[in-house]
Amino acid sequence: MLILAVDVGTGTQDILLFDSDREVENCLKMVMPSPTMQVAASVREATRRGDDVLLTGLLMGGGPCAWAINDHLKAGYRVYATPSAARTLDDDLEAVAATGVTLVSDDEARAFGRPVTRLTMADFDYQSIAHVFGRFDVKLDRDLDGLAIAVFDHGNAPPGVSDRLFRFRYLEERVRAENSLSAFAFWSQDVPRIMTRMQAVASSVPRDDIPVMLMDTAPAAVLGVLQDQSLGGRRPVIVVNVGNFHCLAFRLGTGGIEGVFEHHTGEITVEQLEGFLDRLADGTLTHAQVFETNGHGAILFRDDALPPDSRCLVVTGPRRSRLRHSRLSPCFATPFGDMMLAGCYGLIRAYGDLCPQAIPTIDAALASRGEKPLW
Repeated sequence: MLILAVDVGTGTQDILLFDSDREVENCLKMVMPSPTMQVAASVREATRRGDDVLLTGLLMGGGPCAWAINDHLKAGYRVYATPSAARTLDDDLEAVAATGVTLVSDDEARAFGRPVTRLTMADFDYQSIAHVFGRFDVKLDRDLDGLAIAVFDHGNAPPGVSDRLFRFRYLEERVRAENSLSAFAFWSQDVPRIMTRMQAVASSVPRDDIPVMLMDTAPAAVLGVLQDQSLGGRRPVIVVNVGNFHCLAFRLGTGGIEGVFEHHTGEITVEQLEGFLDRLADGTLTHAQVFETNGHGAILFRDDALPPDSRCLVVTGPRRSRLRHSRLSPCFATPFGDMMLAGCYGLIRAYGDLCPQAIPTIDAALASRGEKPLW
């Protein structure tokens, strides 16, 4: 079985070609600049040249590319964008136009006569990935059995509703509907309509001959961490993914998810994060404590405290070093020897959860080979 897993983050896109016939550590992999970083670099280069910019394509992850676009406008240059591309900056197109971006129709963009730097917005570029693999004589078009892609999606909040609150209500609803990390994974045809970024990724896949799965990045990373065989399937456990933009922690017990909180990495100090993790373990963390510090929120499904001698904290994510010297003495997991691919390993596990006929093959490939537990 050959599955292409792509975890699209803010800084990097992490790519794993999972091959069930190989040892997992020998599967082919790449860690490349994220699409938003690539677009940001192109916009900055246009600013340096003094060129106007025309954005076409799809809604994608913002952050770095949005900042570069804003700087381009501040420098006195023009930015034109089709509606679908403009929603990268804000779901409200009137708000986008208020920033100085000139909205143009798809027809106007195709017939655009002014000299501009044209940039295509998209989170997933299958052809580029296939081309790179093809240079090493790996033929994705011929051999691939499935695609699994992770992106972070705030969702399309209704007017007047906080993006943070809307996002966290979605997290809570998914856990209540199905108490598992795979609850955040969907076949492309089943992606909720409110998840507009996932919808855009699904529409960008140029193949209809293989299954395509979409998943939220943070649960994918946590699920991937649990594939670290040195954890020995330990429960209870708290796993925190310290991403470039978002920090999400799950308290996991034998019955599933017992609690979760999510915050912005750049808006939380190490001391605050340690406090939230303490209260998650104690069963005392409240939604208000997280939301009122500019986080998304928190929910506890069990309010009993974990016994001090059974508490363990596992950390992953590109900014995990923030907890390197934490008083909580965390474990830094490296599933199959590669922390950066944690999200991809989670995608593979979720793919099996959604595709029962694939479970025996995936289970066999990810099976323990007797690593020594960390505890």
